[in-house]
Amino acid sequence: MVPAGSNPIDVLVASAKAGNGKAFTDLWDLYIDSLRDYIRKWMKNLDDLYVDDICSRSFEKAFRQIDQFDPTKSQFVTWLHSIAKNTALDLTEKDKRMRMALVSLESSKDVIEDKETESPLDAIIRTESNAKTERYIERLPELYREVASKRLLDGLHYKEIAQEMDMELNTVRTRIRRAKEMMDRMRKEDEQED
Repeated sequence: MVPAGSNPIDVLVASAKAGNGKAFTDLWDLYIDSLRDYIRKWMKNLDDLYVDDICSRSFEKAFRQIDQFDPTKSQFVTWLHSIAKNTALDLTEKDKRMRMALVSLESSKDVIEDKETESPLDAIIRTESNAKTERYIERLPELYREVASKRLLDGLHYKEIAQEMDMELNTVRTRIRRAKEMMDRMRKEDEQED
């Protein structure tokens, strides 16, 4: 129970802890701009789409962990900023690892392409793989479809896609990353159905 005379934030937090989704939505409305500003100041090189992704994930974590928030130890905004900072670090580290893996894959792809011949079995595997990839791309939301197709089917590099689509390089990276995450989920769901 919230003591009388508590500030409105304490009331909203207590209500959110009690399972009131509207209270948590109100907390979102109160703090989303502050959180965006905090992330932009702390990580200046991120585009708006990436910042919004971090904010969404941070609020999602805060909602799941609201029972762990202790108003005697910190203010809600400080706790939320801490979650956002950790989320941003996790996402940028994951993105960095993914880019390193892509560079590794692209390097091995160049080696494969340098070979003069491809075995019939390799050609069949590649064709089947491309067909599966194409089916997954078709299931993506429209926002990600074209970028994913240019990267995963046409083999264009990020800079080429950015120039061709007149888009920021970070936006291309973010959309491809998200498309791959969605496609991975689709693959896992398909595997579970089999």
